[in-house]
Amino acid sequence: MSAIARYFKSNGKNVAGYDKVSTDITKSLEEFDIAIHFEDDVTLVPSEFKKLDNTIVVYTPAIPNKHSELNYFLKNNFKVLKRSEILGEITKNSICLAVAGTHGKTTTSTILGHILKEADVNATSFLGGISENYNSNLILGGEKISVVEADEFDRSFLKLSPDIACITSTDADHLDIYGNHDELLASFKDFAKKVSKTLIVKKGIALNGQTYGIEEDADYDAKNVRIQNGSYIFDIKTPSEYYKNIKINLPGKHNVLNTVAALAMANTYGIPLPVIAKALLSFKGIKRRFSYKIKSANKVLIDDYAHHPTEINAVIESIREMYPSKKVLGIFQPHLFSRTKDFADDFASSLSKFDELMLLDIYPARELPIEGITSSWLLDKVEIDDKRISSKENLLENVLNSNAEVIVMIGAGDIGELVEVIKTGLSSEN
Repeated sequence: MSAIARYFKSNGKNVAGYDKVSTDITKSLEEFDIAIHFEDDVTLVPSEFKKLDNTIVVYTPAIPNKHSELNYFLKNNFKVLKRSEILGEITKNSICLAVAGTHGKTTTSTILGHILKEADVNATSFLGGISENYNSNLILGGEKISVVEADEFDRSFLKLSPDIACITSTDADHLDIYGNHDELLASFKDFAKKVSKTLIVKKGIALNGQTYGIEEDADYDAKNVRIQNGSYIFDIKTPSEYYKNIKINLPGKHNVLNTVAALAMANTYGIPLPVIAKALLSFKGIKRRFSYKIKSANKVLIDDYAHHPTEINAVIESIREMYPSKKVLGIFQPHLFSRTKDFADDFASSLSKFDELMLLDIYPARELPIEGITSSWLLDKVEIDDKRISSKENLLENVLNSNAEVIVMIGAGDIGELVEVIKTGLSSEN
C-alpha cells in the first residue's frame, strides 16, 4: 500500500490515508507530505478527499469489512479499488513482470527491480518489502515496464495482466481464504493462464513453463554452488548459455534460488547475463529479510519477516550454515489465529529447531480470536525444553537473561517495532 501511495504522490497527486498503527513506514510517508491518521473516524479524513468526482480510494483486504471509513466511501459511491485492482490499472498498459508465490516473492521481485535499474531499464517496481539499496518499496521509473509482487492472498493476483511471470512456491497458505490447498493451487493455475508471454516456475511445480532450480536440471539451473568469505558463488546454466561465478551477498541457499528466479526473468526480458551478474554484486538486500542488526564476535541479532513454517525452516538452515556451533534463540510472533491453527504441527516442528524459544502473543491482523488457539497452545507442541511465553514488555529482560549468541526475531506482525528496543538493550549490555 505504501508503494502505491508513494507512486501517486511522486506523480503529483494528493495522497492521504489511514493505518492501524504508526510505524517506520507510515512515518516515512508523512515525511513525504502524505497525511496519515490512525483512528477509524470519518471526520479525520481531510475534506478535499471527500469530493466524489476527483477521489480514488484504494484499500487492502487486511481492512475489516466493518471499517467505518471504508463503508463511508462505499455507501457514497466513491470509486473504491482493492490494492490489486489499482496495480492492475497502473500496469495494464506496461510490459508487466510479475512475481508470485507463497514464499520468496518479495526478495525475488526486489532483486529483479534492482537488476532492471542497474541495467538502465526504465522500470517502475512495486515491492512488498523495503529495499536496502533504495530505502523504499518503490523503485520509480517510467510507465513502459513494471515489476510487481503478485499477491495470492484474496486471489488478488488475478487482477494483473503479466507478460512475464514467475511462481516461486505453491505451498499451502491463506487457508482462511481458500479453505483448502487444492483451491489455492487452482488460483495459481488461473494466474498462469493470464501470462501472455513467458511463465517461469520453480522446478517441481506442476505448471507448464520454463523452470529454475539448484542442481535440478532446470532450464535456469544454478550449479557448483559454494560459499566464499560469507558470499554465495555459483554458475548458471540457461537454455542457451553457461555463465560462471555469479556472486551474491545474501545468506541462505533459499536466496540463491530467489536470485536464479530473478535472473531468469531478467534474462527472459532480454538483459544479458554479464549485466545481471554485475547488478547482483551491488544488491544489499531487503529490510526484515535476514537483516543483521548486530553482528559482532560474541553477539548476533537478526530480524526476519518469516511467518510460515517453510520460511522459518529457511531462516534456521541459514543460521546453522553460518553459525554451526553457536546457541540460537528464536523470538517468534505468530501471525493470524487461522494460520497458527492450520499449520500448528508444522510451526512446532520448525520452532523446535531453535536451541531456545520465546513466543509472543499471536498478532491478529485482520482476525478475531479463535477459541483455544493461543501462543501457549502452540508452545506446548514445541519439543525443546528451553522455551517460554514472553510479553512485549518483558521481552528485553528475557533476552538479556539468555546466554544465546545468535538471536533471531521473526514474524510478520508488529515484532519489527521491537527489534530496535532489543538491539539497543543488547548494545548497552555489551
